[in-house]
Amino acid sequence: MSSMYPRTKELSRTRKSLSDSPPSSPSPTAKNFRHDRASRLDSGGGDSRAEPLGRTSSYTRRETRLAALNKHEDDTSSRDYKKMYEDALAENDKLKSRLDDSKQELTKIRTQLDKVTQKQDRVSERSTVLESEKREKQALEKRVTDMEEELKVLTELKSDNQRLKDENGALIRVISKLSK
Repeated sequence: MSSMYPRTKELSRTRKSLSDSPPSSPSPTAKNFRHDRASRLDSGGGDSRAEPLGRTSSYTRRETRLAALNKHEDDTSSRDYKKMYEDALAENDKLKSRLDDSKQELTKIRTQLDKVTQKQDRVSERSTVLESEKREKQALEKRVTDMEEELKVLTELKSDNQRLKDENGALIRVISKLSK
């Protein structure tokens, strides 16, 4: 029992120092108290041989917990990287499909543009042909009018020629009568 009294005094001092110290910074005795209490709980009683084993098992448990936390962090970070990679692949696939769609649309637009250009070329060729045909028609019409005028002149000349022939024949007859 006498060995218990110093402990209770130590506990009461520790409790008193805990209540006196601010809550944000525990005193060194409080840290020792917690450490002693934890080591006693780990040892499973007061057996001196079990005490190092208890500390080892608490150390092992702590290391196991830390390793599990680190593994969990590694898993989440690798999952994050994996998720990021999968997201990037999905985004790339979406962009590739949009690019393919854009290329197909561009091809369609180019073919439509070629068709329109060909139609315009045909229309312009037609208009050029029409213009040349109009010019030829105008030239032919002019030539026809010129020929009609020449025909008029020719008919006038024929009539003048015939008249002159008739006058010439009359004069020849008059001269022949006068010469007799």
